[in-house]
Amino acid sequence: MKWSEAFHYLPLLLKGAMVTLEITLFAIVLSAIISFAVGLLRLSKRKYVRLIATIYVEVFRGTSLLVQLFWLYFALPMLLNIQITAMVVAVLALGLNYGAYGSEVVRSSILAVPKGQYEAATALNMGTKLSMMRIVLPQAIPIMLPSFGNLQIELLKGTSLVYLITLTDLTYQGMVLRTFDSSKTAEIFLMMLILYFLLSYSLTLLLRVLERRSARGRY
Repeated sequence: MKWSEAFHYLPLLLKGAMVTLEITLFAIVLSAIISFAVGLLRLSKRKYVRLIATIYVEVFRGTSLLVQLFWLYFALPMLLNIQITAMVVAVLALGLNYGAYGSEVVRSSILAVPKGQYEAATALNMGTKLSMMRIVLPQAIPIMLPSFGNLQIELLKGTSLVYLITLTDLTYQGMVLRTFDSSKTAEIFLMMLILYFLLSYSLTLLLRVLERRSARGRY
């Protein structure tokens, strides 16, 4: 294999990796917001609120991320007569999809907090919101972080689908280069593999730092 020739493609792959990283960061923020919001809604005392949140979770967990991407990119603009950029669609689809999974992590982590903590908050005359912020969430966050970390790694890998809606991410650049020079397919895919690994491992290290800080009570 002539690696010296294949390395000429590295700048384009790095350019695609930056797009992948941008999508990942925005989608992580959106999925985290949705996870907490829907997770708390699923614990609501109001039945109709829990029902709406449950329907959202089941729909997005029960359908393919690829179909969701296509639906948001092709079908929704036609139905509503609006234009949505591919970047916005990618972030929305990933955020909504992984937010549905993340909401279950939030819900189960909050439920894992011992009931005695809730009773202590009541004894201190704390309201529901205050007890959630001061007592419950500080104990639930360390529980949910490992599972959240796994979801974010999966989200990063899920970005490989966005090239199908014309975004020039790492996978898109690799496919274009492979089409341009099929004799370097092995080298191109190996470089893609290494770049995806570096991105995911960097995210893993960051999440481990957050886990250690949360274990010490520092956020």
